[in-house]
Amino acid sequence: MSAPAPSPLAIVEAEPLPRQEEVLTDAALAFVAELHQRFTPRRDELLARRSERRAEIARTSSLDFLPETAAIRADDSWKVAPAPAALNDRRVEITGPTDRKMTINALNSGAKVWLADFEDASAPTWENVVLGQLNLIDAYERKIDFTDPKSGKSYALGPNEELATVVMRPRGWHLEERHLQFDGRPVPGALVDFGLYFFHNAKRLIGLGKGPYFYLPKTESHLEARLWNDVFVFAQDYIGIPQGTVRATVLIETITAAYEMEEILYELRDHAAGLNAGRWDYLFSIVKNFRDGGEKFVLPDRNAVTMTAPFMRAYTELLVRTCHKRGAHAIGGMAAFIPSRRDAEVNKVAFEKVKADKDREAGDGFDGSWVAHPDLVPIAMASFDAVLGSKPNQKDRLREDVSVAAGDLIAIDSLHAKPTYEGLRNAVQVGIRYIEAWLRGLGAVAIFNLMEDAATAEISRSQIWQWINAGVVFENGELATADLARKVAAEELAAIREEIGEEAFTAGNWQQAHDLLLKVALDENYEDFLTLSAYEQLRG
Repeated sequence: MSAPAPSPLAIVEAEPLPRQEEVLTDAALAFVAELHQRFTPRRDELLARRSERRAEIARTSSLDFLPETAAIRADDSWKVAPAPAALNDRRVEITGPTDRKMTINALNSGAKVWLADFEDASAPTWENVVLGQLNLIDAYERKIDFTDPKSGKSYALGPNEELATVVMRPRGWHLEERHLQFDGRPVPGALVDFGLYFFHNAKRLIGLGKGPYFYLPKTESHLEARLWNDVFVFAQDYIGIPQGTVRATVLIETITAAYEMEEILYELRDHAAGLNAGRWDYLFSIVKNFRDGGEKFVLPDRNAVTMTAPFMRAYTELLVRTCHKRGAHAIGGMAAFIPSRRDAEVNKVAFEKVKADKDREAGDGFDGSWVAHPDLVPIAMASFDAVLGSKPNQKDRLREDVSVAAGDLIAIDSLHAKPTYEGLRNAVQVGIRYIEAWLRGLGAVAIFNLMEDAATAEISRSQIWQWINAGVVFENGELATADLARKVAAEELAAIREEIGEEAFTAGNWQQAHDLLLKVALDENYEDFLTLSAYEQLRG
């Protein structure tokens, strides 16, 4: 057999990485190039459609279930394909980036599934993009180990039968990969992440009794799900594996997707594995889409918007009912608490909150849920074990008692909490600290005992923007203004400088992070994604 022709993709402005040739093979890059040529034009059309839909929401301040797809919703006969054995029991899923240590710890965590994240928990430096792929290949071939240079502690994989099943999350459709270009144009990050992972691992995973499984982020419509389905069909034919081998779980983390859950499952029905409820991105999407809808759409402090808020309850209950009606898994939200090694009382209170949250999800009919730290796996497992027992899931609970009207999903004013001055300060604190770490290549960051990712920064800057533009008056009588946000940001930057010392402050990206947060929080023209501006400043 002749060697593959050189790929038409160019690797641009990228420092060589150790063993990159094992990932960036001619054959793998040729596959990514084929994906790009076939599917990027449709991706571009769908991104333009997002803008058109956003303009319509700005005009009407409303959303509704789609009249043109009513027949799909009314047809009770269709179901998604049955879950493969490796994805039938998903009662606890752990999330995290694909660095070497996390790869081992997540696979060993005792969770049923690991969401191996190339998206919000990973800053897309070239090193993270390429070496993250290499770590997964090494894990599947059991060639992975890690020794922590600081502690000297060594990490290795447990027995295969005890390892979590990997569900990989590529970047969203809106992001580019500047280091891989075709005719001078960057390839979409989603196709780079999916393409490299699928090409190298699909057959390897089948040999392990599993398969190429994916989480699809930031989906805004069933037409975007249709595009992914067409990518899957082409990819399976390209490498010669049976149709339906790929399975995808879609994050319902945009307000528009919440109105198209059934249609999204329908488009992916041969490849669908379920839907997931993603809290921070969902709130960010509400702010983004209804930012000029007036006072009734103003969200309070992010921590005051719990999953028991009426509009959030409508969203999660509709998700469970929709999934189970169609034979799909319903996966709950994130427990983001990071246990303290120094404060047992903090842990006690937080663990009780995590337990209550997971008890609620299991009781509502979810088939599983997310945690951010291995110490939370047993807590979440106990909640779902108590409801599921030896059953792998509870898809037989159809939740026909649930009835959600279109207005229920956007009844933001059903929540009585209001924005507070302390909420503004927290948004600024967390925003600066997260962005600074992201600019250093870290996407999952522990801040104030919570694991934060890019969705955190998005909701932080969006709330600042919304409160200022809605003319919110805080409980202390201060009006939310750009000048107030600048004052708070200056105070927080000074506090960070004092906390960490001049040397560490100067070595970091603190001023840059401060400036970027204020840019995306205060600009009159709201930027769709913070990460678009941040990516321009990301080194590597």
